[in-house]
Amino acid sequence: MKKVGFLIFCLFAMCSMAGKAQDVVADSTGYIVKVGEMAPDFTVKLTDGKSITLSELRGKVVMLQFTASWCGVCRKEMPFIEKDIWLRHKSNPDFMLIGIDRDEPLEKVIAFGKSTGVTYPLGLDPGADIFAKYALRKAGITRNVLIDKEGRIVKLTRLYNPEEFASLVKEIDGMLSE
Repeated sequence: MKKVGFLIFCLFAMCSMAGKAQDVVADSTGYIVKVGEMAPDFTVKLTDGKSITLSELRGKVVMLQFTASWCGVCRKEMPFIEKDIWLRHKSNPDFMLIGIDRDEPLEKVIAFGKSTGVTYPLGLDPGADIFAKYALRKAGITRNVLIDKEGRIVKLTRLYNPEEFASLVKEIDGMLSE
């Protein structure tokens, strides 16, 4: 009987250690995904009531913008996303842009979209569960994730930097001209 107890203890200890070995490792900006990896799948409910599943967008270039109404940097970046990306490519059937608002109620997200003047789709991320597929749950925003037509991550940005943003715009333009 002692042997069975010892075996159970050993199995439990090994399982506990295996769980620790699989702890998420983030880069210096808080991302847990990397360029070249397949983008984690999710379904997001938009402010208009429609739902979008990322994997159903294969064949399109997809940009995810993680945002929130309380984020000053997000508010600074969003008009540039609207003007330099969304308005230029919204009619392109090979492109989709989704702003994903972290852990705020529908009414607040709708008001946020209106106050920033953006017309691109905004989605709800209750509990930051979608965000946590891409970055540490408590990591900061704004963040942009650019995904190619095969579903692979091609660019990750953090905060708003004009040079990095210009690089993002150039990358999207290039991907859509192929």
